[in-house]
Amino acid sequence: MRSIARCFAVGLLGLATITSAHAAPVLLISIDGLRPADVIEAQQRGLKLPNLQRFMTQGSYASEVRGVLPTLTYPSHTTLLTGVSPDRHGIAGNLTFDPTNKNQQGWAWYASDIRVPTLWDAAHAAGLSTANVHWPVSVGAMVDWNLPQIWRTGLPDDRKLLAALATPGLLPALEKQLGPYADGIDESLAGDVTRSRFAVELMEEHKPAFMTAYLTSLDHEQHASGPDTPESKHTLERIDGLVGDLVSAAMKVHPDGVVAVVSDHGFLPVQQDVNLYAPFIQAGLITLKDGAVTDWQAMPWNDGGSAAIVLREPGNAATLAKVSALLAQLQGNPAYGIERVLDHAQLVEQGGTSQATWFVLFKPGFEMAVKPDTPLPAPSHYRGMHGYDPAMPAMRSTFLVVGKGVPAAKNLGAVDMRDIAPTLARLLGVSLAQAQGKTLLSP
Repeated sequence: MRSIARCFAVGLLGLATITSAHAAPVLLISIDGLRPADVIEAQQRGLKLPNLQRFMTQGSYASEVRGVLPTLTYPSHTTLLTGVSPDRHGIAGNLTFDPTNKNQQGWAWYASDIRVPTLWDAAHAAGLSTANVHWPVSVGAMVDWNLPQIWRTGLPDDRKLLAALATPGLLPALEKQLGPYADGIDESLAGDVTRSRFAVELMEEHKPAFMTAYLTSLDHEQHASGPDTPESKHTLERIDGLVGDLVSAAMKVHPDGVVAVVSDHGFLPVQQDVNLYAPFIQAGLITLKDGAVTDWQAMPWNDGGSAAIVLREPGNAATLAKVSALLAQLQGNPAYGIERVLDHAQLVEQGGTSQATWFVLFKPGFEMAVKPDTPLPAPSHYRGMHGYDPAMPAMRSTFLVVGKGVPAAKNLGAVDMRDIAPTLARLLGVSLAQAQGKTLLSP
């Protein structure tokens, strides 16, 4: 717990900040995989989304949001909270880079890996209360009431892990009122329904000035059945109802507050798995024994519709030449579905991780295979995928905002994902000095 002296000092800072002319409590809702046209063109797409479309008439919205490289959940959600690209905030992919698989498919769960202040940090510095339900990269975040996202196996021990990493005593107290919380590994619609109930209870009980809530099931369904399927449309319509519940609770608690809805990336249908590991193994750049990696000089880092290529010794001239020649060969083979390969300078210029030496971007319909023994060709293990070039219109994401200080029925046009955090910071009345983006709403 914070000391009384620290609380008093931070409280004074917060008083000076939150009483500014435009300061308002903010609820930030993320719908993973929500494409902007799903809301803007809902009727044409046969979707009934009254709650999401209400943002377009009562608030402001972006016609599209250009995302970051790679267009994945964890890097994008960290940009949404920081206003900077992955090269600056440090969350380069969903999975940690783990060439020998010793971390057993560990994700980038921990907020301590974020290199710059987040909106949670900015709110805390201003003495504002914060809450979170399931936002990516939130374990250990400076959040007053935190239900972070983490899982390991989906077995009962995961529930103990979440309870231990959440704000002490928070999960048992909520479960006593609401019943069991959703497992971290549960990305189903039922999981979203449960987490929304917990988010509403947190808002009503604690009235946080800044709160984040993350809904997963649209992304989950679009991976399973593809975008624009009846199953995906049904899931989105159900999520629209959950958004209505969250907005109602937020406006009841903070009538002069702000609610924003964001997403992290778009979606494309996919048909083909690409085993990028096999040619690296055949070239002697990866050594296997009994199916396990025992040594490596260059390793693909799976990003779905793309892959970073990491060198163990980035300055090794022989390895550089060998991998460069291999990538040129693969790019010339249509079976690998490679759209283009970014070199290190191009990658960093586009905000991707400097940890990689090259970055492979696949064509639509192709995705990175998960296993090194996947045959080529092979049908895709998913029906929908993202992670492709953020320049692709199909990878565009969503921004909707309504409330105090937000113009009604305003189309903000095409925006950069890095613009969202500084915009929310201004509405919240806090400072996010490192943000690369601009504020989208006039002061």
